[in-house]
Amino acid sequence: MILRMSSLFVRTLREDPADAEVPSHRLLVRAGYIRRAAPGIYSWLPLGLRVLRNVERIVREEMDAIGAQELQFPALLPREPYEASGRWTEYGEGIFRLRDRKGNDYLLGPTHEELFTLVVRDLYSSYKDLPVWLYQIQTKYRDEARPRAGLLRGREFVMKDSYSFDVSDEGLDRSYEAHREAYVRTFDRLGFDYVIVKATSGAMGGSKSEEFLATAENGEDTYVRCSSCDYAANVEAVQVRPPQPLPYDGVPEAHAERTPDTPTIETLVNHLNEHFPRRDRAWDAADTLKNVIIVLKHPDGTREPVAIGLPGDRAVDEKRLAGQLEPIEVEAFDESDFARYPSLAKGYIGPRVLGEKHASGIRYLVDPRVVEGTRWVTGADVSGSHVLDLVAGRDFTPDGVIEAAEVRDGDPCPRCDGTLRTARGIEMGHIFALGRKYADALGLQVLDESGKLVTVTMGSYGIGVSRAVAAIAENTHDELGLVWPREVSPADVHLVATGKDPAVFEKAAELAVELTSHGLTVLYDDRVKVSPGVKFKDAELLGVPTIVVVGKGLVDGVVEVKDRASGDRQDVALEHAVEHVVATVREPVCGCAEG
Repeated sequence: MILRMSSLFVRTLREDPADAEVPSHRLLVRAGYIRRAAPGIYSWLPLGLRVLRNVERIVREEMDAIGAQELQFPALLPREPYEASGRWTEYGEGIFRLRDRKGNDYLLGPTHEELFTLVVRDLYSSYKDLPVWLYQIQTKYRDEARPRAGLLRGREFVMKDSYSFDVSDEGLDRSYEAHREAYVRTFDRLGFDYVIVKATSGAMGGSKSEEFLATAENGEDTYVRCSSCDYAANVEAVQVRPPQPLPYDGVPEAHAERTPDTPTIETLVNHLNEHFPRRDRAWDAADTLKNVIIVLKHPDGTREPVAIGLPGDRAVDEKRLAGQLEPIEVEAFDESDFARYPSLAKGYIGPRVLGEKHASGIRYLVDPRVVEGTRWVTGADVSGSHVLDLVAGRDFTPDGVIEAAEVRDGDPCPRCDGTLRTARGIEMGHIFALGRKYADALGLQVLDESGKLVTVTMGSYGIGVSRAVAAIAENTHDELGLVWPREVSPADVHLVATGKDPAVFEKAAELAVELTSHGLTVLYDDRVKVSPGVKFKDAELLGVPTIVVVGKGLVDGVVEVKDRASGDRQDVALEHAVEHVVATVREPVCGCAEG
């Protein structure tokens, strides 16, 4: 196929779009791959659609290779299945809801666990029918509160979702591993760097899950890796290894002291070192217990205040907290909330008014580091005062533990004696061992070998197909523009004819035809009145991996072949140009995963 720039529906832009926040968004719009239709909603233009279809092809080939079967569900879905699973309420404001002319409730599908479960329930009834693996590649819809970063966080996106159905947990383990291996092959072929990390299951539920993250400085996900072992996890899934309980015999009784004008950890530490100096060392923020009040907004709309106690040198990681609580949303505890709880002294809140059995009645959850015997400086529940020598387990008992504190470089590894280092990534795939959550809710059972009804166990496996286009762009671009890996590129070769000599265009056209006869797709810049400089900039911006220039060298019988990624150029004799380019395009490539 020859795609001629003179007639191709594409316009490159020299200026960045005003709303572009990340390189992929900026470059995909400038190169004419996508066009904004509304916040979080994009049109796919011809070149962009070719990249998207290539990603779909790779995903489909790898899913088919493991024996998964493709089907297609509607995007417009009835309320009833989601009511049965509880997610009609759990999704809250995160989905698009609508009613038909008869008043029936529908939603635009954000994901399809319920539909997959129901179709297997309706058609299969015996263990002999299982295992079965089903998948679809389809547009999904979520009402993102803050769509951003182009294709990376939108309201409409293309996703591959697949599900495995097994009689036993052992069968689920085999299905999970088969999909995991297929994902490794898929992401290797997509041609960008990625890591596989432990993740939380969140609202999806299940016994285990892993994320495939494209490494990217602009990624919204933070993950950690150990310096000594193979531990890797999304920060939401990191579990702090709590210290051993400490003896507290001989620790002085807790005592309140005046600490005026110390509503922040920094001012408190400064005051302690000036007025209550320690003999062994200086006070620091890690000696203090910070108590943060938040409000949990449950899917049914009820609001519940919760207090979180954590060392004062740590901040609450909002995304990490949300990962622990999903689908519950987290809101700020504001002035109107303080007015309803007069026992809370703003800036001086302490554990002794917190807890379901204490004055405030507010549930009190603490960081895993707050173990029995640990000794703290914290609020005295009176403005301008703090308590010193407050001991966990002696002076207060929390209602539970929560992983909400930020994870930092140098933190101890949960698995070994190594330390953690943090990095950023973009979630590209997520696999879950779902278990029986949806099968239980929707009555998916089959007869086992003994004729007994058993509940089917499920796995769920997603890939962000449209997001992959942006993730690849984030991972492979340079200062000049996009740099597509060969398997997803919209064309195999970008052929550029330069100058005004008709002979150049004639020879370039012949070369394009010869290349297509070998099965290659050629993006041919045949524009006559466009300068060579503009054509070269467009070629660099569009990012096809092999660029062939027919121009001044033609008088010497050579064309220039450029590798877009490395920038390497070489003159190739015209009579060998087709052979050389075909060999270059078909040279095998490989990818690799970390973690």
